[in-house]
Amino acid sequence: MTARLNLLGDPATTAARAAKHFGAASQTILKESAVPAATQRLVLLRASQINGDGYATDVWSKTAAAAGDEAVRIHLVAAWRESTVFSRAERAALALAEQGTRIADGVGGVPDEVWAEAAEHFDEEQLADLVMLVALMNATNRMAVMIGQRGGAYQAA
Repeated sequence: MTARLNLLGDPATTAARAAKHFGAASQTILKESAVPAATQRLVLLRASQINGDGYATDVWSKTAAAAGDEAVRIHLVAAWRESTVFSRAERAALALAEQGTRIADGVGGVPDEVWAEAAEHFDEEQLADLVMLVALMNATNRMAVMIGQRGGAYQAA
């Protein structure tokens, strides 16, 4: 099945121009943040799994593998609480990502204890980067799910 819509299609459209800026914002965080790249990939993968975005789950699991992340870590992201392969900082970032992603599930936002745990491992700038990363990924996931973008065909560079 092909996607219902190509948001990046005609570069003259409003959506394509907005998507270009949206992508640039994401790339700024990915390339310039002091949050470790492996942690960023875990956060993006987990948010995508929660949101049911097959395309982004495909992209971020393959991107993590291509970057040298261990297969066991990639496979256990969905069950990170019940695993031993993530550092305390990664676990804090995953908890923050989950709470930030599940806002619509009525969990009441990010609990203070989740924020405090993340703040033990990340400084204010890194926390801001994580907030932006999670927010941008959630928006990206929603766009992909709405247009029916499927996973499976992505090839990591």
